[in-house]
Amino acid sequence: MTARHDKLVVGRISGLHGVNGWIKVFSYTDPPNNIFEYRPWLLDGPDGLREATVVDTKQHGSVLIAKLDGVADRDNAALLVDTDILVLRKQLPPPDAGEYYWADLVGLDVITTDGELLGTVERMFETGANDVMVVTGVRERLIPWIVGDVIDEVDLSNRRIKVSWDPEF
Repeated sequence: MTARHDKLVVGRISGLHGVNGWIKVFSYTDPPNNIFEYRPWLLDGPDGLREATVVDTKQHGSVLIAKLDGVADRDNAALLVDTDILVLRKQLPPPDAGEYYWADLVGLDVITTDGELLGTVERMFETGANDVMVVTGVRERLIPWIVGDVIDEVDLSNRRIKVSWDPEF
């Protein structure tokens, strides 16, 4: 998820399903079908943000599909492909203690326990074993998100993450 002030990108319209205006949805939520819990959606198209009412949803194996109000056929749905799906931040539950939305971590400074600035969090990604921060500074670093071993402190109010990390690595 990436932040746009009071909104978060939770997915995108990735394709078409059938001829009756159904769209395929690529979800950034965990689990993926949680995207259907947040309504209304805001679609970020060429004309800016517009509200979209989800009237039906389905899951076909690992593929998520949705039907939007006013999208009656494949031609209308095709205009939405590659559109980001956003929701208002207030629609999401607050994270539990010690947990963070990735969007809140992007842009934070990353410093070592000795106070050396390594850069800022550009993005996060999942590897299966653990999440990874992409930190961009003088050079790009991939720092594993392992709380207590690598991640020492997250300070959202001061916009920084303190890490046990060798700056030469």
